[in-house]
Amino acid sequence: MNVGIFTDTYFPQVSGVATSIQTLKNDLERKGNTVYIFTTTDPHVAKNTIEPNIFRLGSIPFISFTDRRIAYRGMFHALKLAKELDLDIVHTQTEFSLGLIGKFVAHSLKIPCVHTYHTMYEDYLHYVLNGHLLKPYHVKQMSKLFISGLSGVVAPSKRVYDTLQGYGIKTPMEIIPTGVDLSEYTRPIDTVALKQQLNLQDNQPILLTLSRIAHEKKIEILIQSMPKLLNYYPNLVLLIVGGGPDMDDLVELVTKLNLTENVLFVGEVNHEDVAPYYHLANLFVSASDTESQGLTFIEAMATGLKCVVRSSPYTDDLFDDPSLGVTYSHPEDYVGLVLQYLQHEHVFDDVQPRQQKLYSISSDCFGDHILEFYQDAYKYFLRKKLANEPLKDGQYYDD
Repeated sequence: MNVGIFTDTYFPQVSGVATSIQTLKNDLERKGNTVYIFTTTDPHVAKNTIEPNIFRLGSIPFISFTDRRIAYRGMFHALKLAKELDLDIVHTQTEFSLGLIGKFVAHSLKIPCVHTYHTMYEDYLHYVLNGHLLKPYHVKQMSKLFISGLSGVVAPSKRVYDTLQGYGIKTPMEIIPTGVDLSEYTRPIDTVALKQQLNLQDNQPILLTLSRIAHEKKIEILIQSMPKLLNYYPNLVLLIVGGGPDMDDLVELVTKLNLTENVLFVGEVNHEDVAPYYHLANLFVSASDTESQGLTFIEAMATGLKCVVRSSPYTDDLFDDPSLGVTYSHPEDYVGLVLQYLQHEHVFDDVQPRQQKLYSISSDCFGDHILEFYQDAYKYFLRKKLANEPLKDGQYYDD
């Protein structure tokens, strides 16, 4: 199968969406398919760089998200390429520029177009004129408009699925969580050199958070909790890995709280280099309540690192056993849960729940489910084409 993935976000940009796409690409190719990435140009990729099966369209920084980009040209060039590549299906990963181009290409070639709905936009409205311009109603209408005419939608979590159903979307949907390449995280890794690089001691307890440094991640809650934790573990370190627009504000907060020795900002790390940080830490922590598919949570779980994260339908389902991690609903509960794991390090070491989770979060399982979804979407596309009218609920999976 020749698959065209259309996305505004791809490496070298660091994001969960880029990681999800690369994971899918690698697994589909391992299973004998050919995957072509249509994405934006990037200032960190030289114009003449040869990237096999990756096609970059002219782009500019996206308003209010200047570290993300949006294509401003290339629609007909993408169509010409797609014809030459003989695409069988288009899989869009954004509702903006490349997503619209992907829909145009699929419509022009008369092939199915499916979509993964990655982002809960209602959590990000504050970025656009402090929430005064766009309202949840606009997100609902935008989502319904984009998804209309598609042959299927992938919801990475139940939260996304329930939200789209609440919008009144009738397009066939499946919950397919993004997987990870377990081999990257389960193999033994020597962390001695990394500890030396970060000036960390051998027995120093380490909390790790890895994400975009932005308001919605609520990293300030983790920082503000450090003084209480330091009463019990004076040499405790919070390792913050990632970059983003709110870095200066967090550095200022750390200085204000006199925590410069206990909160370390690593900066942005290439995805292929993040595994050692998970192996280095004692716990993975997060205060974000906007995750629709927390890939860093899954990566931490794959390394055997327990997690203390904010409660949501997604995280409550993912961390359903204390040997994997726990969730909390109120920031004041965070400190007690972290201390519970640090003080009783090996009490929650039941390996069976983790083993059961590993396949369900693997890239192999992810790829299998997506390929099945493509087949179902193709059936739906053909039935809709032959019927020349919308299909009723229940006709999606019928042979």
